[in-house]
Amino acid sequence: MIKVYFLCFLELIKPKIIIGNLISLMGAFFLASKGNIDYNLFFLTIVGTSLLIASACIMNNVIDRDIDAKMNRTKNRILVHKLLSIKTIFYISVIFFCIGMYIFFSFINILSAFLVLIAFFIYVFLYSIYMKRNSIYSTFIGSLSGSIPPLIGYCSVVNSFDFCAFFLFFMLVFWQMAHFYSIAIIYLNDYEIVNIPLFPIEKGILVTKYHIIFYILFFIFFSLMLTVIGYTGYIYFLCSFLSGFFWLYLGLKGFYTLDNVIWARKLFRFSIILIFITSVMMSLDFIP
Repeated sequence: MIKVYFLCFLELIKPKIIIGNLISLMGAFFLASKGNIDYNLFFLTIVGTSLLIASACIMNNVIDRDIDAKMNRTKNRILVHKLLSIKTIFYISVIFFCIGMYIFFSFINILSAFLVLIAFFIYVFLYSIYMKRNSIYSTFIGSLSGSIPPLIGYCSVVNSFDFCAFFLFFMLVFWQMAHFYSIAIIYLNDYEIVNIPLFPIEKGILVTKYHIIFYILFFIFFSLMLTVIGYTGYIYFLCSFLSGFFWLYLGLKGFYTLDNVIWARKLFRFSIILIFITSVMMSLDFIP
């Protein structure tokens, strides 16, 4: 029984989302640290961020349970089958939120606490409650929230918002847009069933492909700017350039494909590899 509840809990907090966000956070944290790593600060930032992302994911599960019941990929989720009490998991989410915010306000800094609070508000209230159900631009709003973790990692170290933070933020915004448009194409039929007004549904897949190319190009630009403005070295630049343009190559292949789902899945998978490469290289090839 304990194992069952543990697995249910893991599903609710969405560990893949937590890990994905922590990868970009850690890359920015190590970039800001420039080899002088405060491991206590690193641990607290990871724990605090993980708790707040878990809290937001639980809230998202609660909000989306009516939609999840109708979609093939989510119809077996815990809350759809009422395997856990809504009231109980809501309280767990609140506890996670309070502990996470306490860590940021007490042990990190006010700027990082403010950033994580903005990310939580955007994801839970603007995206999950309203935009997802009412606007084709919900993906953009969601990408704003998903682009804040690297800011949290960076600002937890430097406690200021500078040009590096600016480029990190927009780099992740454009990565998120291309990444999530790929997901939207993969699960297009599911979203059509529940009448979610996604951009690919309303504007068509062809227009979405053009937008994906646009976002990839801007991702490449902002990722390379980290070297241009003097924060990362040329090894990072070369790795970002090659991996970015390979992602662009995969995106352009979408205009010649016969199967959009297979193409979008390849684009999605490489986007994960790409952000991992980018985060690792900015951690290793920083300018002291």
